[in-house]
Amino acid sequence: MSKVFFTKEITPESLRKIYAALGVELKGKIAVKVSTGEKGAKGYLKADLIGPFVKSLNGTIVECNTAYPGSRNKADKHLKTAEAHGFTSFAKVDIMDADGDKKIPVKKGKHLEYDLIGKNFDNYDSFINLAHAKGHMMGGFGANLKNQSIGFASRNGKAYIHSCGKTENPTLCWLSKHKQIDFIESMAEAATAVADYLKEQNKQIVYITVMNDISTSCDCDAHQDDPVMEDLGIVASLDPVANDQAFIDMVWASKDPGAEKVKERIDSRLGREILPYAESLGLGSTKYDLIRV
Repeated sequence: MSKVFFTKEITPESLRKIYAALGVELKGKIAVKVSTGEKGAKGYLKADLIGPFVKSLNGTIVECNTAYPGSRNKADKHLKTAEAHGFTSFAKVDIMDADGDKKIPVKKGKHLEYDLIGKNFDNYDSFINLAHAKGHMMGGFGANLKNQSIGFASRNGKAYIHSCGKTENPTLCWLSKHKQIDFIESMAEAATAVADYLKEQNKQIVYITVMNDISTSCDCDAHQDDPVMEDLGIVASLDPVANDQAFIDMVWASKDPGAEKVKERIDSRLGREILPYAESLGLGSTKYDLIRV
């Protein structure tokens, strides 16, 4: 059973505290994977919240370009968006697929033969998967598993996951025909591939999810909806499946009327199915102990 640390406080200090509770000292050059947020989005993690934490670790904000057209599908535009959203005010920003991508193996699964991640991924010694919890138009919800699959994937890698292994072409991927469950499972396979790749290199990754400004749509949406339910807090773990499961469980336990909208978005996209499938791949556990910090 995995440990998931939890605090209701959402402050720079509580972010540092919950990281410390993990008991891990990340070594070397640290990459902090966040969503820099599409131009027009509202819910991405803000500089005043995460900046002090990232600076304390001398971390680099890392991202990859989007498969869809917008303000982040090319590295130059992506960097400008990251700057406009405040990320360059406290850290270097590395668009990891600016100079291409690299193929890593998918060892288990039934949809993807490989995963494509940003070429610069190998420049880092340790990783923080720092996710913002929210709903998602295609995946039902986004937290650590989405941030590790779609998030670490290059532009072509995103196309490959979205098409469930049919094409790396960012234009053609949206024309791909597949069942919704195939896409959900493809994300789990890509997330597991990243974890396996890091394990082989003896590199550490930790998982933190900030559950604030919870909308039914994603930070990748230029027309992101306003938050629909209460802030829940922050969860952190060494297990991304357990961390995502904790977020889901808190949504389902919430008495906030707006939580029903988030639940509907998640289940209408089969979002919760990613959890048992990722568990079956060996990525983590849906069973956890919740430890208050």
